[in-house]
Amino acid sequence: MSRVAQRPGTWRFPDDAPALFDLYRRLYTATDGAVSPLVGRALDDLGYDRAYSLRPTGRSGPVPEWDDAVAWDGSALTTVRPVSLDVGAAGKGYLVDIVARMLDAAGHVDYTVDGSGDIRRRGAAPIRVGLEHPLDTTKAIGIALVHDGAICSSATNRRAWGEGLHHVIDALTGLPTHNVIATWAIAPTALEADGLSTALFFADPARLAAEFDFSYVRMFSAGRVEFSPTFDGELFT
Repeated sequence: MSRVAQRPGTWRFPDDAPALFDLYRRLYTATDGAVSPLVGRALDDLGYDRAYSLRPTGRSGPVPEWDDAVAWDGSALTTVRPVSLDVGAAGKGYLVDIVARMLDAAGHVDYTVDGSGDIRRRGAAPIRVGLEHPLDTTKAIGIALVHDGAICSSATNRRAWGEGLHHVIDALTGLPTHNVIATWAIAPTALEADGLSTALFFADPARLAAEFDFSYVRMFSAGRVEFSPTFDGELFT
């Protein structure tokens, strides 16, 4: 990652990377560029850097457009300029999937992998997952039932610092988003659920549903809660 940030070139990633980059390309298209793995420099400039300085540099602006800066051919990434990659919008979910595949290979048929809120479930009985209220973490706004599949969430109250600064970056502006404040996505894999929980901050769910099979809940800054007809669970608000 550090070499990619220093100079252009063609970079080959490990064998498990294609699924991650392929998902990012689909999300980038479905959100008209709002979800992008090229937001690393924007996060650095806002103070969410490798030292966690939490001190904005004062620099900001749109993130480089995918087709202007990089090309992904399914196995290698070619960059035409130095870019700072950040796969945090889907990377943790993918790690959960990797652990789940290890459990599958070992013959386990009933388990829950919890990657700090990115959850993959396998088994006959569903689990009940509380949907944490983003404005009061002692409360839940509802319960989701997760069967064979995954649930991932994202909220602007987590990894937040300064005045209105947080980790959910709109790649079109290079700045944190503020209309939606929390999302939950339920999908077949944690990779997809994690990526979709970020995409729901920016895109019409109907647009995402044309590309992905998932259900969702999302909460807006004014307190309104929206959910999909296929959501399996209960909402308290």
